[in-house]
Formats: sequence, C-alpha cells, structure tokens
Amino acid sequence: MKPLPALELVTRLEDAEWLDPVSKKVRKVVKRAIRPKWARDVLHGVPIGHPVHPLAVQVPMGAWISAAVLDALPGNDKASALLIGVGTGAAVPSAVAGFTDWTQLHPQQQRVGLVHAAANITATGLYAASLVARARGSRGGGKVLAYLGLAVVGAGGFLGGHLTYRQAAGVNHSEEIPHRFPSGWQPLAALADLPDGKLHKIVVAEIPLLAYREGDSVSVLSDVCSHLSGPLHEGKVKGGRLQDRVDQNGGPGDGSDPCVVCPWHGSTFSLRTGEVQAGPATARQPLFETRVSGGLVEVCLPGAE
Repeated sequence: MKPLPALELVTRLEDAEWLDPVSKKVRKVVKRAIRPKWARDVLHGVPIGHPVHPLAVQVPMGAWISAAVLDALPGNDKASALLIGVGTGAAVPSAVAGFTDWTQLHPQQQRVGLVHAAANITATGLYAASLVARARGSRGGGKVLAYLGLAVVGAGGFLGGHLTYRQAAGVNHSEEIPHRFPSGWQPLAALADLPDGKLHKIVVAEIPLLAYREGDSVSVLSDVCSHLSGPLHEGKVKGGRLQDRVDQNGGPGDGSDPCVVCPWHGSTFSLRTGEVQAGPATARQPLFETRVSGGLVEVCLPGAE
C-alpha cells in the first residue's frame, strides 16, 4: 500500500526554510513569556517523565469530539455549547506546554510544529466563533463553525503525529540502548586511562558511552541524550565534590551531585544516577553498573537483552 499523497506535502514542510524567520520570532516570544526554569521543566513534563502536551490535548479533543456527536442529535444545544467552551478553555494550557517543547526542537521539527500550532490555533478560533454564533441565536452557523474547527484540528493532529512518530519529537532517544547492548559485564577501559573529573566518550559494542571518573569511582551513562540524541561528552560538568578544585568550566566545585549538561538544548542529568535534573529531557539516561577488576573498568547494563 502506498502512502497517502498528503504525507509528501507534510514531508516538504520539513525543508520549508521560509518558515524559519517566523519560528525565530515565535521562539523569542515563548522564551520571554516563560522565564522560570521550574515552570519550563513542569511544562516539558520532567516531573511525570514524559511530555505534558500529548496528555493535555486529550481534554480539548475529547470535549470537541463529544460536542460534534451531540450537535448531530436534536435537543443538545446547551450541552454541546458547554463542551465546546470546556475544550476551548483547555486548549490554552495545552498550547503553552506544546510551545514550550517546540522551542527546544531541531529546525526541521520546528517547521512542522509551527504549522501544527497554526492549525490548532485556527481551530480554537473557529470554536470560539461557534460559541459567539450560538450565543447570538445562530445555532446552525455555530454548528458549521464547530465542524470546521473539528476538521482543522484533525489536520493539526495529523501534523502532530508526523512530528512525533516520523520526526521523533518528544520521544526517548535512549530507549533502544537496553535492546542493543549485550548482557553481562563488558570491558570499558583501564582506570588509569580515564581522566579524573572530566567527561570521556568510549564506544562499547558499537554503543557510545559517557564515562566520568571520580578518583577510583567511575559513572557511566549512555552518551546519547534522551531528548534529541545530543552528544553528552561534548557538554559540560555541573557541580561536583567539594574536594574538586574546579569543575569542567573552570568554576569551583560545589559539593553537589555532579551532572552533565547536554550541549544541544541544556538537558541536565545526574552523572551518578542518570536522573533528569533539568529539561527539556524527560526520560532518564540509561545508567550502567561499573566495577574495577585488575585496573580494568567493566560495565554492565541491568535489563540488557
């Protein structure tokens, strides 16, 4: 079966560089509007472990689809209008979460995401107009506007699906590691060859790993950032032991849990646990167990197949 012709049109959006100036302006507006780091982390979905936006859109979509069903039946005007109002109001926080994620995507993803957002904003406007028409006594006009809104939000949903499942925005880019890394203990490197207090990339079984040595202790994570596959070894170390005179940026160690900051979008992970300390990443980094045997550091990934 051949893909639908519409798929080719959507694919072309990925290379629509004429959208970039608009994206740049929208990014500035969103970043100025949502300044606190904690607010961005909440909107990204760091506390729940996955993006908030796909969860939040269920409310407006569910309300609008239910309203469409009621509009097709007689005697449900008030209930339909109520559902449209709920959906229109719920679309606002959903859009805020979506735009927050969108600012931290690659250009090709942002182009598709911009059109996706434009479709959803248009649909929300149509539903708002439907409410106005109904309030003025134009039930037929209100229904037409609502069905147009449903069609437009459906097109926006198609673009959202392309963004997520074809362009892998919002998914865990380290999920495949346990399925590719061999089970059991694997040699990493000689302890003496690992620089102390610095990030070091080592490839084991064709999987890039990030090693961080603290004296005789070595922490090992996947080197592929779970957000958008950024190379963590090119990032920077934040925090560290009090006895460390300087961190990787030349600043004093603060005694906190050492973290690695992704060079692409600033996602921050604990080097000792792999847990997300700051977004936009929401999924933790795969953490490898380590041991030193005869001066050789070995690694094992729990759950590796």
